[in-house]
Amino acid sequence: MSQSKSGFSLKRQLGRGRQIAGMTTTIAGGMRAAQRIGAFRQPPRETLPRYIQTFCRKMAGSFGVKVVAIEPVQQHHGLWVSNHVSWMDIPVVGTLSPAFFLSKAEIGEWPIFGKLAQAAGTVFIERGSGDAGSVATQIASFLTEGFSVIFFPEATTTDGKKIKRIHGTLLQAAIDADVPVRPLVIAYVNKDGTLSEALPYYGKLTMKESLKKVLDSKDVTAYVLPLEPIDPKGLNKSALTNLLQARMQEGLAELHARVLTTTPKA
Repeated sequence: MSQSKSGFSLKRQLGRGRQIAGMTTTIAGGMRAAQRIGAFRQPPRETLPRYIQTFCRKMAGSFGVKVVAIEPVQQHHGLWVSNHVSWMDIPVVGTLSPAFFLSKAEIGEWPIFGKLAQAAGTVFIERGSGDAGSVATQIASFLTEGFSVIFFPEATTTDGKKIKRIHGTLLQAAIDADVPVRPLVIAYVNKDGTLSEALPYYGKLTMKESLKKVLDSKDVTAYVLPLEPIDPKGLNKSALTNLLQARMQEGLAELHARVLTTTPKA
């Protein structure tokens, strides 16, 4: 019995090692690509999305997660939003969306990941008194320049079974910039057609525990369904929030019906 456990543990450790090596190789490749196109000096936003998408696809793949779009994801301008299940959502959404991510300004100072975030054209948000309205103004300015942004309006991660209450303050940016809201929904699915329990990062789970669970998971596919965009014309923030809430709830239910063998219990 002890030999069996030892063998299983060794196999698991080797699997983790291969994935970490793959992640390291992907990061190194991303750094080289950023250097080659001059992204460390001035991110070339017009051409960056295709580089970001390649990097994100490889990053998800290094963790053994395959990204599959159920329907074609149109590469159009707008304020993109997604449900939030895991830290893996970033490479998954980044694989398919042409949008730039939001981040707190201090993350840009981090070694390696901060540099990569800067090179990827991340929109660094200055938070003064925590006023979300000022953040929406910063996003609107960026959208008006012709660049897309993506964020997670649930403002927290979930188990992936349903959409939590959406916080609509940042949706004001779409109204102010007069650009459509472009929702996506994600589901992490095991080979047997059930929702993955390894990928969700929520509750009291620590990052270390989550990372181990993801590294030990096998054959997980991240299915993504793009939903009908919402034109904000004639809508106030409250109406836009309610419409997006309904659309994402319906969209996630549709995605589950299309890719799962059993409907998850909320």
